[in-house]
Amino acid sequence: MYKKNLLLFVLFFVFLQLTAQQKLSPKATVSVITCGPGDELYTAFGHSAFRIYDPILSVDKVYNYGTFDFNAPNFYLNFAKGKLTYQLSTSSFNRFIRIYKYENRWVKAQELNLTIVDVQKVYAFLENNAKPQNKYYRYDFFYNNCATKIEDIIQQVLKNKVTFSYNYINSNKTHRDLIADYTHNFKWAKFGIDLALGSVIDKKATKKEYNFLPDYIFKTFKNAVITNEKNQITPLVKKTSTVISSKKIKAPYRLFSPFNVLLLLSLLIIFVTYRNYKSKRRTKFIDFALYFSTGIIGVIVLLLWFATSHTATYKNLNFLWAFAPNLIVSFIVLKNKLPKWIFIYNRILLVLITLTFIVWILKIQIFNLAIIPFLLALIIRYEYLIKNRKLTS
Repeated sequence: MYKKNLLLFVLFFVFLQLTAQQKLSPKATVSVITCGPGDELYTAFGHSAFRIYDPILSVDKVYNYGTFDFNAPNFYLNFAKGKLTYQLSTSSFNRFIRIYKYENRWVKAQELNLTIVDVQKVYAFLENNAKPQNKYYRYDFFYNNCATKIEDIIQQVLKNKVTFSYNYINSNKTHRDLIADYTHNFKWAKFGIDLALGSVIDKKATKKEYNFLPDYIFKTFKNAVITNEKNQITPLVKKTSTVISSKKIKAPYRLFSPFNVLLLLSLLIIFVTYRNYKSKRRTKFIDFALYFSTGIIGVIVLLLWFATSHTATYKNLNFLWAFAPNLIVSFIVLKNKLPKWIFIYNRILLVLITLTFIVWILKIQIFNLAIIPFLLALIIRYEYLIKNRKLTS
């Protein structure tokens, strides 16, 4: 009986040791890790993470808020609906770094100027947040991502000790401008972004809102200050080091950019329209393709606006030129003789394209430059169908 009780006591003691919060040594530090952009779209904006390092206890751990599970139930559906769940994951620092070295991406570390008490608080928060019941959060590209989490957590844990300043930002960019800064080498992705995201991202971003980008989190921490125990104000970042230096690789020229492709398609539409004008005939396939493509884009735009929780797809005025009812009309224009109302309908489409340019000029929403030749081709085609009344009667 005595041996049995002793064994239970030992097991209970071991359990308490394993579950208790580890106390870090006075040598422990907290660092903000900033990683440079990569060659894939999902790496184009860089990355941010926390590092807890304790050389005495051999703790060297990265806390990464930028991970998600492809195998989660309804992953793609939740992604489309704007309800994607991200999670805080942990790994060793060496394993984390190996990935970025393989991807040829620079990595910098900012060691924070914290007391051991504050280091322990940050560590305790991260450890608690990494528990299975706490690690998940609702991701938002602009307002709740791997970068914004860094500032939010430091502010939450250290409260009024830390003061973040954004005076180093002297530009007045919109969210769309900020995205454009990082998508120079992803022309088609940028084209898709400009189609999918609405006018809400064309408002001037506040200085704090720049921090959805890891580069700006790095600069924000560089310019932040902390009040120490002696009520002295000192820089929040104690020292900055370059962990990995990347090699610059020249981006290849891509012939099939959105502008070039749409320009060629637009020239084809104009050429076919000219041939139709000369022959007094109508190429039904061209009309079907134009109405169908603009209609399907319009449907997608409206679904992203009204049927999802994405905050950036609201008030998308691409629906002006990509008119959803065109999807139905596309099958009507396959007929040899068109109904008379098509004449009025095409007039409406021309008015909507005119409104598109007005909205663009007034900077209510900025559209992708690649659609300019396509819009001109649409104007010419719609005008042709209107002017040639015999073809639409």
